[in-house]
This record gives sequence, C-alpha cells and structure tokens, in this order.
Amino acid sequence: MVTQPKRTTGFLKGNPVNLWCPERRHCPMSPALELTSVPGWAVTSTRPPADTSGRYWTVIAFGPAGNEVAREWSDDIYAAGRESGLRIHRIAEGDADEACAALVADLAEARVGWRLMLAGPASVCLRVRAKALECNIADDEMTIASTDTGGRDVQCVHCRTVTSVRADLEDVVPCTGCGRNLVVYYHVSRRQGAHLGFMIDAEEQVAS
Repeated sequence: MVTQPKRTTGFLKGNPVNLWCPERRHCPMSPALELTSVPGWAVTSTRPPADTSGRYWTVIAFGPAGNEVAREWSDDIYAAGRESGLRIHRIAEGDADEACAALVADLAEARVGWRLMLAGPASVCLRVRAKALECNIADDEMTIASTDTGGRDVQCVHCRTVTSVRADLEDVVPCTGCGRNLVVYYHVSRRQGAHLGFMIDAEEQVAS
C-alpha cells in the first residue's frame, strides 16, 4: 500500500527532504525537479517530435500508446525522405528485456547518424535508457516519449531489491525485499534506471 509521509530526514543527519502536504507541488521541502536526476518525462507524459536530424533510427514502442507515437514519428521521418534508415520494434508493454535485446542488436549495425527513440511507460523507458547509456549512447542521441508516468521501479538502498509500484515521488512504499517503508526519493540511477528509496524513519530507529 502506498502512503504519504510526514517529515523525514535525508542521508545527512538533520537534513530534511520531505514535508507532506495535500498539494505536493507546494511543499517547501520538495526540490526543483530540474535540479534532480529525475527526467521531466518520468513525471509528466511527453510526446516530442521525431529527431529528424539523424540518418538511421531505432524506434522502440511499448504497447498501443507507444505504437501510436511510433506512427507519428515514422510519418515525420518519411516526410524527411529518410524512411530507408528506420527500424521499428513493437514490444509488449513493460518488456524491457526484449527492448534491450533489440537495442543491442541494432547498435551492432549502427552507422554515423544513428538515433534511438523510445515510446512507452516512463518506468520501462528508464530501464532501456540505462542500457543505452551503458552502451555509450549519448543523451542527445535519444528521444523519449513517456505515455504513462504512474509506475516506478524503486531500488531499496538497504537491501538493493527493486520494487515495481504505482506511486508518486515522495510517496512511501513497502520494499518487497526487506519490508522497510521507503520514501520514493528525487533521484534516478542512470545506471539502474530505477528511483532511489530509503527508509522513512531510519534515523529515528537508529536513535531509539
């Protein structure tokens, strides 16, 4: 069950990071999103145009909503007269493993001017982006359209278990590994593609 936290403290003792209120955007303790590692598209659904500056494209689309975006992107690329360099992978929603396999296969044949475009739920796009970064694909070579931002993968800093849950930033969720109540923090691991989660009352329990 997802709950909403009261005040808690961060990694440095006495450093408050969260103060719950009904309208989370008005909470004075919440950091500005642009100052965090959380991409804007992981919080708000986005539909950017295709990057037609490239010459070759791998488009990975998840589920019906992702396929709709992929159709728009392919229209943009066709209009630019470069459809011969386009590959579209239509993948079941949430199947990051298949998407990563398609990415690696296409990357092995990539030429100068290759671009990666992802369309689907933010949680799975974060995981595929992590694989792309591992393969040394630059941020400016990727275009990401998020069709759903409610789901999040939260990695527990205490036991390293990744819990998949529908939650907002600052919500508290139970870790499926150690059972601790974790705050969904304003940090996304670029290497793991998961949000950071730490125990809400960790310092209080240590003090007691």
